[in-house]
Parts: sequence; structure tokens; C-alpha cells
Amino acid sequence: MERWDMDGMPAFSDPSDAVRAVQWPLPPAGWLLADSRGGCDGGVGAGVGAKAETAVTEPGRPLRLGVMASGNGSNFEALVEASAGQLLPAQVVSLVVNNPGCGASQRAERLGLGVTCLNHRSFTSRDSLDAALVEHFQAVEVDLVVMAGWMRIVTGRLIRAYPERLVNIHPSLLPSFRGIDAIGQALAAGVRLSGCTAHLVSEEVDAGRILAQAAVPVVPGDDHASLARRIQAQEHRILPLAVGLAAERLGLLHSQA
Repeated sequence: MERWDMDGMPAFSDPSDAVRAVQWPLPPAGWLLADSRGGCDGGVGAGVGAKAETAVTEPGRPLRLGVMASGNGSNFEALVEASAGQLLPAQVVSLVVNNPGCGASQRAERLGLGVTCLNHRSFTSRDSLDAALVEHFQAVEVDLVVMAGWMRIVTGRLIRAYPERLVNIHPSLLPSFRGIDAIGQALAAGVRLSGCTAHLVSEEVDAGRILAQAAVPVVPGDDHASLARRIQAQEHRILPLAVGLAAERLGLLHSQA
């Protein structure tokens, strides 16, 4: 019989049993929960725990992250905490929000971090907003951009400016339930298993290379809010992992071994 832990994750006795679920706590620094080829199309790699090869480019320089958020910013804070706790050898150097006064802005203020507001209502098109995003992130010299609850579809302008360097978190086990209200879609479909996916961004919505996934059961009596809470808890776990994986694939991180 399948067992579930208290966080809503499958309880596996062996990591090789996990097909789409990320196992926690994280493995030792320098190890990734993916195959050594750097991710896979359609799910977490079968080579769980494979040692990643790392190209050292600038010794001593942490990965510089830019974060985009529209809502309460809990995934943004999870990235900051992972960096501060040395789970992720990175530094969040810029937060951009598109909603003035959103929760992400308030979290940044509490954490003593700066925030830039690019209100989407002030731009005539998605492309013009993305042009401003590119200009900003290039000015602050970020290595990788994370869409941590960015509720706007991005254009090719941003994707081409950061090829393979733009990571998104989505509240479903992609490729199922792409697009808006993925949790509502899952509940309407009556599935027994939902979850979240961290993936690279492509010009097709929610269709980029999958970096990491976590499975969350749908239990009797679940509504949108209760399922969303459990999925979000897993987003906080896999997003730092996925950012590290994306950076490793590009040789942006230094080996911690």
C-alpha cells in the first residue's frame, strides 16, 4: 500500500521509487535530483542522486538571481531563505513586481531587500513590459531569472534574452493542467494526485523542459484553498532545487564537493 508523509508527499523507502516526486531533505551540496545529463523532458530524471559535473567560471561569485512576482511572494521568500541557509549558492539581487503593494513587495521590505515595480498597466503591450524587464535585469547583471508567481504571460523578447535561464513554477504536474487556474482544473477533473512543476520557460505556455516536480494527493473534502496550501508548500521545496539544477546545466554554479 502506498503511504503518504505528513507534508502530503509520497513516502518512498528508496529514491528509485520516485518517478515524479522530489525527495527531501536535499542531498549533500553538489548533488542534484536529476540525471547527470541535466534534466529531462516530461519528468524528473531516473538517475536520482547522480553527481553533476560543474564548470567553474568565476570562483567565489554566487549565482545572481532576478525574481518576478505578482502575488504574496512566498516562493520569492523561499528562494531568499534557501540562499541564506546555503541550500542554494545564490543571491537574490532583484525582485520585480507588477502589482504595487503586493505581498511580495511587503516581504521584500520585511527582509530588507529592494523591489522594483513595473506596473503592467503602465505599458501598452506585453512586449513593451518584457523589454523593460530585460533592460532592468541586464542592468543589475542577473545570471538567471525566476518567475515565482508572475501572473503574466511573457513574450519571446524575455525568453530570448535569457535562453535556458528563465525558470517558472506551476501548480500542477505538467504536462497536465497547463495555463490559468491549474488547481481548479485538477479539482474539476477529479484527479487523485496533483502537485507542482518547476520548468524552463518556452514560448509555448507551460511547455518548457521540466526541472523538478513534487506530487501532492487530492484528499476527500479538498477545496481550492486546502489543495493550494499543500501544493504551495511543495513549491517552496522544489523551486530552489530547480534553480540550482538550471544553473548547474549552464555551468553557473561551483562544485561544493
